[in-house]
Parts: sequence; C-alpha cells; structure tokens
Amino acid sequence: MSDITSLPVEFLCRIHATLDAPIVVPSGPHGTRVVVGINGGTVEGPRLNGTIAHLGADWLTMRTDGTAQLDVRLMITTNDGATVHTHYQGIMAPHEGSPRIITAPLFETGDERYAWLNGIQAIAIGAPAAGSVTYDVYSVR
Repeated sequence: MSDITSLPVEFLCRIHATLDAPIVVPSGPHGTRVVVGINGGTVEGPRLNGTIAHLGADWLTMRTDGTAQLDVRLMITTNDGATVHTHYQGIMAPHEGSPRIITAPLFETGDERYAWLNGIQAIAIGAPAAGSVTYDVYSVR
C-alpha cells in the first residue's frame, strides 16, 4: 500500500443549496434528528452546471459530542436537461470556530452525456449559512 499524503482531486463544481426551516425531533435514542428540506439552488463548475430541484432533504443526526452526521439526497437538473441523483453522507464539526462539513457525494444518472458521473467518488467541503449551504465538490482521480 502506498504512503499517500494528499489526494489527487479535480474541482467538479460548487453546490449552493437553499434550505427550508428545519423540523426537529429532539432527544431521540440516537440523538436529535433534524430534517432540512432543500428548496432549490445552483450547481456551477467546469463540467457540471444546473439547478437543484425543490425535492430533497438533509437528515441530520445531532450527536452528543457537538458533531452532526449528514444524510443528504438531492436532484440536479443540468442546464441541458439531464437529471442527476446525488446522495452523500458526511460529518459537520467545529473547525476554527465555525462549522465545517465534509461529505462523500455519489452521483447517478441515466443520461449518456453525464454517464461519467456514475463512476466517480467525490469529496466535498462546505459550510452552512443562514438558510443555505455551500460545498466545493472535487472528483478523486
């Protein structure tokens, strides 16, 4: 096994999602559940551009150690009409005084123009803001 000190990545896109008000289920056996609907947004990058459908959500589990586990599904409609299902899990944790999110997106589409997305593993680094979240998404080469 090689000694890797950095990942070879290529910038794929920036995802900016706008969010609904959260629905909170407090103090469950696994932590506090927070469901945040995704009501739109944009995807902009060198090879992937489009909008985020008003369909999807983030199912967060707020954990007792101050971190949150994410489980997100969203749909991208590309500017040229393809539909791309996007699913990612990750962790939101404090980083230098602000929350930081690191996720591992996977993509699925039946559109031949974007079939290359089906074979990549991406990583994304982002942060929440009031009513939105933004990620920079990278393809691992």
